[in-house]
Formats: sequence, C-alpha cells, structure tokens
Amino acid sequence: MLRLEWGLAFLAVIVAAIYPSFGANWLGRAEGAFGRLGQRRGLSVVVVTLAALGLRLAVLPGFPVPEPIVHDEFGYLLAADTFAHGRLTNPTHPMWEHFETFSVIQKPTYQCFAQPAQGMLLAFGKLVLGHPFWAVLLSVGLMCGAITWMLQGWLSPGWALLGGALAILRYGTLSYWANSYWGGAVAAIGGALVIGALPRIKSFHGTRYALLLGIGLALLVNSRPYEGFVLSTPVAVALFVWMLGKNRPQINISLRRVVLPLTMVLALTACGLCYYLWRVTGSPFRMPYQIERETYAVAPYLIWQHTRPEPVYHHAAMQKMYVQEELVGYNFFRSPAGFIGKLYLGWRFYLGPALTLPFLMLPLALPRNFSLRKIERSTAFVIIALAIFSAGSALEGSYHAHYSAPVTGLILAAVLLAMRQLRAWSPAGVFITRSIPIICVLTFGLRLAAAPLRIPLSEFYGFAWHQKGPENFPRAAIQKQLEQIPGKQLVIVRYQANHEPFAEWVYNDADVDASKVVWARDMDAKQTQELLRYFRDRQVWLLEPDQVPPKLSAYKAPGA
Repeated sequence: MLRLEWGLAFLAVIVAAIYPSFGANWLGRAEGAFGRLGQRRGLSVVVVTLAALGLRLAVLPGFPVPEPIVHDEFGYLLAADTFAHGRLTNPTHPMWEHFETFSVIQKPTYQCFAQPAQGMLLAFGKLVLGHPFWAVLLSVGLMCGAITWMLQGWLSPGWALLGGALAILRYGTLSYWANSYWGGAVAAIGGALVIGALPRIKSFHGTRYALLLGIGLALLVNSRPYEGFVLSTPVAVALFVWMLGKNRPQINISLRRVVLPLTMVLALTACGLCYYLWRVTGSPFRMPYQIERETYAVAPYLIWQHTRPEPVYHHAAMQKMYVQEELVGYNFFRSPAGFIGKLYLGWRFYLGPALTLPFLMLPLALPRNFSLRKIERSTAFVIIALAIFSAGSALEGSYHAHYSAPVTGLILAAVLLAMRQLRAWSPAGVFITRSIPIICVLTFGLRLAAAPLRIPLSEFYGFAWHQKGPENFPRAAIQKQLEQIPGKQLVIVRYQANHEPFAEWVYNDADVDASKVVWARDMDAKQTQELLRYFRDRQVWLLEPDQVPPKLSAYKAPGA
C-alpha cells in the first residue's frame, strides 16, 4: 500500500510539472464547495464528526467489531468491567498467582495498570451503548471533530475542514485506534482541545476556552500523562508570554476569565485522580503503572534510568516478556537507531507518502528571500511544539503510535501549513495540493478492496490504515464455546517453553469468582491442587494454546 501511494505521489509531481492545469475546472468547483462548507465552522465540526461515525459504520461488514488481542486491550477492558460494576478497583483474589498477567496489577488491588480514561470510555460503551466498541467508535468521531475545531483556531476554515477529512481517512476508520480497545482517540481529543483553546484564549479571553483547555489537560493526564506534560509545556509558556507581554490583557480579566476557571478544572481533576490512585494503589501519589513496573519490569520507562534487578517471577512467560523481549526493545529504542525507528513508526502511522509530499516539495515553494524571522507566529508555534514533543518522545524507552496521539492535530496542522505554502508557489503547487486529498481517497479505497484485488498488506499489532492487525488468536472463539456449556468453567492454560508472550490467554473479568469462565495459569502440582479445591464447583479444562490448532481437553490432575 505504501508503494502504491508513493507511486501516486510521484505521478502527481510529474503531472504538475507537465500539465499543471489538468482538471482545474472540476477540481476548482469541488474546492469551492468544500471551502463554502468550511466557512460554516460549527457545521463543519458536526459534519466531520458524523462523517467519521458514518464511514466506520459503513465499513463494518469488512471490519467487524474487534476482539481484544493486545495485552493493554484486556487491561482496559478489565478497568471498564470494574467501573461498570460501580467500583474503582477490585480486591486481590486468593488465587492471584494463577491469574498474574500483563497490563494488570494484582496487589495491593486487582486493576488495570494504566490511567483510567480509556477504561471509563469503554465502561460508558458497555453500560450505555451496549458494547465497549461503540464507545471506541464514538471517540474516533469526536476526535476527528475536535481536530477540525482545533485547526480552525490556527488556519482558515477551509484548511481546517480538509484536516478533519484527512483525520477520518488516516486515523478514524481503518487504524487500530478505531479497530481495537487500545486507545489513542482520547489522548488525541485532549491534545486537540489544549492546542485549539490556546489561540482562542489569546483572541477572545473567553472563560469557556479556559474550561476547554482544562478539560483537554484532564483528558491527557488521565490517558497519556507524560506526553501530556510534554505537550502542555510550550502551551504554558505561550500563555505566560501572552499574559505578561506587550499585548497582555488587564490582570483582572486574565485572573477571572482564564486563571480561575482553568485552576478549578485542574483542581477537580487532581482531586479525582488522587482519590482513584489512593483506592487502587493505597497512595494518592502512586500510579498503578508504577506498581506494575516495580513488580515485574526490568527495563525502566525513560532511557537515562537504570535497569532494575530481575524480580522473582512465578511464570516463565512473564519472565520471557519482561527480561528478554521488553529489555531488548528498551536497549534498541535508547540507541540512535532506535530514535530513527521511532521516527519511522510515527511517520508510517501519521503521515505516509501522501502527507509527506508537501514537505518534500516545500524547499521549492519557499521564496528566495525566505528567513526564519519571517515565519508567522502560528507556524513557529507548531514547529516548536512538535520539536519539543519529539525530544520528549526520544527520552522514552519504548514507542507505539498512540504515544504521540496528543499531537495528532499539530501534525496535521504542520501538513496543512506546508500545503498552504506549496499552493502559493505556482500552478504546479496548486495541482499538487489538490492531488494530496485525492491520493488519500484513492488509497483508502484500495485498502478497502485489498482482499479482492490481492494487494498484500503488512501485519502489525499497532496497525495504521494501510496495514492489517494480528490474526489467528482464537481466544475469543474458545471463550464463546465455553460460555455455551452449562455450569461454570475453569481453564488451566499450559504454555510450551517456546511460547510467544505476546499471545497471552490468561485474562479475567473484574469479579473472578462470579465469571462464567475463569482463566488460570498452570503451576506446580501443589498450587494447582489448591486452585482446584478453590474452584471445586467448576468443570476444569486444560488449554494448550501452542498446539496447532490450540488444544482444549478435560483436565486430568496428576496421578488421577
């Protein structure tokens, strides 16, 4: 798919050089209609939001409601189940050693290791909409609308509407943000609210924009706190410069309309988060993520931190994941090659060839007397904020595309600013800018038709629009099979020595004892007998997932 898009991008450059007026009439008419819709700012946000929801629903037959696969998905679904039952966390189970798994802490309480925002979103889907996936769908629709609103604060309405359309095609339909429970959209919404509120506060001094800034920061601290802090740094600096600069507002206006409402939102957020942390970890200043790292991890979070001594593991699969695979990734991402790898992973998800094209052509479009001093302030802020965020990301010991979700809107703003400069260059620049959304639409259609057209797709667990997610993980099918059997079931999972820890089967609901199916790890004979005595009212199965296909059979105790 990326090779196809590169080909279309180079074709656009060739046509622009030879025949830049190609399709000018009908492209101009389409552009005019698009611009007229963009002038209606509120309507544009609504249209983008509904279009994102409608398009994802339209492709539902080919991209059905997903089953969880990745570790974090199960952790977020545990949080959702906990919140849906009216609890913030769960007591540690007496048999907790059999239930140890990734992305979950067992002590001091049993809960997801991550911040609560994604779990709360999924709980809303489960309680109100009937399934967690519908909340995922709603979140990507709101994300595309929020990005459009954000861009309206930095660019003209037509460009902002185009950015919303690109968000639908690239992030809101076929990526893992819209096809898993892993998250991404919530942090992108938070970042869009923060960046979109900044110019509006400076222009209108409105209380509602200060409140939106606070809500955006609250979403970031409850979804991606480190990345949210990095993003908020240039925003805070810009606000202080404005409040203390030559064009500063009156001090009473700043305090009453900006500082006070923002402080109120942040104070409420801090109180709520501290209470949640206290209930889960026993301390208002200790995150579940810290518990998970201290209990299991060898690799630290940031690259300058030292590796930890290897803890005592109860299960070989967890030792393999934390001591071998995760540590290898940490050592790679702290190297120069790892930084390039992060850039490539981010480029592949957020940009691709089509959205890279305006940057490649930008040197030709800059005027001869160009200098950095002549960059307008909005463009300078976008560049500086992205540079600071990139530097902050370089300090992390791992990377997935949703780590950069808070700057999704800023990335699109940079693309659109480059396109705007390219458009002012020449008729060739106009054609290239018009071709970019066309290329995105064409490749989007090719991705939808990849199977019948036999277009090969790369597989990746954090898949972008041009990839496919991991396949052949039949846990959900076996879960459904066991749920149809009368009575309660206990599944003892026995891995082989060469088991891939990414394919994890042992995950349970918030209330383990009340669950129809309980998944447990196989341990030594004495511990297994304790497990069987505890769940003596259940039918017991042995699952050997590393067999091809996975083998499910009646469990026979040693010596039976």
